Amino acid sequence: MATPHTGDRLLMTSALISERFAKQLTDLPAEILEHVLCFPVLNPRDICNVSCTCKRLRDVCHGRGKVWAHQYKLRFYRQNESYDWLNEFRTRQMVGHQIRGTVESISKRFFTEVVLGDSFAEIESLGAPEHFCEDELLGILNSDKRKNLTLKYYAKKILYFFRQQNILRSLKVFLERPPEQQSALEGAVLVDQYCNPLSDVSLQSISAQLEEISDKAKKHLRGINPAHPILYEQLHFKGNERDYYNPLNSYIHQVLLRRTGIPISLSVLYMTLARKLGVPLEPVNFPNHFLLRWCQNQRRSADIYDYLYIDAFGNGKQLAVKECEALIRHQASADYYSAISTGELLLRMVGNLLNIGMRGEGNEKSYQLLRDSLDLYLSINPDNVQYLLLQARLYFHLGIWPEKHIQALDQSQHGAVGYLVQHTLEHIQHKRLHPQELEEKRQSAPEHQDVIFSIGLIMKHKRSGYNCVIYGWDPKCSMSQEWIDTMRVLQLSKGADQPFYNVLVEDGTCRYAAQGESIHLSIQHYY
Repeated sequence: MATPHTGDRLLMTSALISERFAKQLTDLPAEILEHVLCFPVLNPRDICNVSCTCKRLRDVCHGRGKVWAHQYKLRFYRQNESYDWLNEFRTRQMVGHQIRGTVESISKRFFTEVVLGDSFAEIESLGAPEHFCEDELLGILNSDKRKNLTLKYYAKKILYFFRQQNILRSLKVFLERPPEQQSALEGAVLVDQYCNPLSDVSLQSISAQLEEISDKAKKHLRGINPAHPILYEQLHFKGNERDYYNPLNSYIHQVLLRRTGIPISLSVLYMTLARKLGVPLEPVNFPNHFLLRWCQNQRRSADIYDYLYIDAFGNGKQLAVKECEALIRHQASADYYSAISTGELLLRMVGNLLNIGMRGEGNEKSYQLLRDSLDLYLSINPDNVQYLLLQARLYFHLGIWPEKHIQALDQSQHGAVGYLVQHTLEHIQHKRLHPQELEEKRQSAPEHQDVIFSIGLIMKHKRSGYNCVIYGWDPKCSMSQEWIDTMRVLQLSKGADQPFYNVLVEDGTCRYAAQGESIHLSIQHYY
């Protein structure tokens, strides 16, 4: 008989130990087993695996429902919050079916509509708990990476829209607080969250990182000195001179991650850390270069020469008034050296993002940044006519002009705004009375010679395996660059430069499939 190899002996030993441990575990009273299975480190997948081990553990997991009730509480509720978990579970299941049905109905319309978030307001009308809606959308996004790409595309857009609406509500509550209760850091995090709603950004995580930096500063600090260089020398923060107009420089979580930013974002971090160390700094809305100031007297002074000005972008360098003017190469009036409120700081931060969006290349990312920053700016300052006009022009360009978007614009206003509102209302009415005729495409035309399959053919998707029927086609992919990236179209050998087909799938959904590597003839039959 052959002697087992070392690796085989290790596997046998491990299996024997696991078997003995499982036997000892199942001999424990049910109450103790339930207590063990309620440890926070265990997730629902772990509980499923344990319940499949043997009948004894299955009964413990599912018998009284305590284990699953605990998992449910960990997922959706705070520690001491009371709830009826069984009714809540039923609600969650019902909401899941509603959300999935809505996402599937949106996917059926994708080939004829530009969907940019506001088409998803119908989900809000369901009146379902938001945390359940978000949980179902995340479930769609986190499912098998190679399947349901169309559903994932729209689930991602709906989640983007949902989270932005929640952040706008939080921003409104923030701005309604008294000025002394408005933290520059919290405001900057809200801006960050709104522009990156799918990223894991929270005030708690950002504050924890700054607390850690603050602790390091205290260890190195030799005295109370607002110009102490630890932020730059030990932690290697610096101003991003090479890529100044990158929007990542304005997002606090990215500044902490990349250790670089622009004057205003670095100033928010610097000011927050200084206050944690007992040094009260104030933000200064200096033209073209955001600064901080520190009063050298114990009492606040109206004299600009009583302050030291700090350049967070320039490694925390201390500046006198004349040195500040050297930064912008011209003289500045005393008003520019005054401290500003948190709301004014956020307007400048969002204004920077808005300028970057306007400088963009006209692609989807720059339009999204421009739209997000406009929404934020007008949430903070809703009476800015210039940006209301810009928002109107942007919505008009993107083709997302339902009436609710023009309610903020007053038809009675004179000049360009009033004209644009009236013109837009007339445009909407005209589109309703005279719907655009569909473009006629002939498969026999010479420019469409690469289109192999015809409308009515029953096909089978090579990768996903579903059966479908063709009801439309394009000589090349007509979807947006964002859709192309999400669906990984460029990984196909011919990429987007090949015929694409609108197909009705056997499950009732509609898809958009490439000719070369996605679909092939299943049954030669016409409807």
